[in-house]
Amino acid sequence: MRTAVLIVPWLAAASFLGAQPSQPIAFSHKLHASQYKIECLYCHSGARRSPVAGIPSVQFCMGCHRQVNTTRPEIIKLRQHLDRNLPVAWTKIVKQPDFVFFNHYPHVRKGVRCQECHGPIETMTEVRLDHNLNMDRCTSCHRQNKVSIDCYICHR
Repeated sequence: MRTAVLIVPWLAAASFLGAQPSQPIAFSHKLHASQYKIECLYCHSGARRSPVAGIPSVQFCMGCHRQVNTTRPEIIKLRQHLDRNLPVAWTKIVKQPDFVFFNHYPHVRKGVRCQECHGPIETMTEVRLDHNLNMDRCTSCHRQNKVSIDCYICHR
């Protein structure tokens, strides 16, 4: 299922179940995470130290792709972004309401696997929202793992 979504850098979002918007550059998590075994935190290193996991910069991606698959059309697009000093306007798949605060860092520190919230991302050629990320899902996980469900944890 493909859904048309307006692409505006860092603002657009497709936060509904099954959302699988087109991206400006085709990127396969299946290829990178499954076939090449690149850990999520290698590219999304912000999750180790901050609330936001982050999207790798064009410069970061080109660290490998200056030498790997340089003639592929999607890598050429990436290089064009680098040459123009432009970020890639990725469409966010998951966006939380403004009143919800989520911090990746404590979850990563406690060993929560990315797949717990993001689904089997390593199997996805195109990222999609695999399941609802809602308060019930979060509080159920907190209860199961004996973590506080105090409202202030997530609502600030």
